[in-house]
Amino acid sequence: MSITNETATFGGGCFWCIDAAFRRVKGVLQVSSGYTGGKTTEPTYKQICTGLTGHAEVVQIKFDSSLISYETLLAMFFTLHDATQLNRQGNDIGTQYRSVIYYHDSEQQAQTNQYIAKLQSQIREDIVTEVSPATTYYPAEQYHQDYYNENPEQRYCSLLIAPKLKKFEKDYKQFLVN
Repeated sequence: MSITNETATFGGGCFWCIDAAFRRVKGVLQVSSGYTGGKTTEPTYKQICTGLTGHAEVVQIKFDSSLISYETLLAMFFTLHDATQLNRQGNDIGTQYRSVIYYHDSEQQAQTNQYIAKLQSQIREDIVTEVSPATTYYPAEQYHQDYYNENPEQRYCSLLIAPKLKKFEKDYKQFLVN
C-alpha cells in the first residue's frame, strides 16, 4: 500500500493545542508547529509575538490522504478553535493568533471554501477564517514542538488545552491512534 502524502496548514490561535490534537490522528504522518503568512524571513517566536511580522502561528500537517481526508482534517480543525474570533483565541490576542487556512493546491482551496460555507450556514456569527495560498513555512523553535505532550502539567496546558483535547478525543475517537 502506498502512502499518499499531502500537506495541510492550519492556524487557530496558539499552535500548542492544534499540534497536540493532530498528533493523535490516524493517517497524520508528521506535525510541526511554526509560522507562515508574514514578511520576515526566518522569524523567531519573540518577533512574531509583536504582531509586526505578519506571521500566524500555524501547524503544518503531513498526512496520508488514503487514511484521512482533508475534509475530515478541516472538521477537526474547526472544532479546536473559535473561527468567529478575529485575530484572537480567548486571551491570546493579535494577528499571529488569527484563524487561517493556508491551502496547498486548488482542490484544498475549493474544499476549504465549501466547508466554511456549509459551516457558516449553521451558525449566526460570521466565520472570519482567512483562506490564503500557502507561503514559506518556518518551523518554530524546538521547545514549541509537541509542547503539550512535553509539558502537560504546565498551567496553560492543563487549564486550556487538556479540556479541548478531552472533547476532541471523544468527538473523533474513531480517527485516533490507540
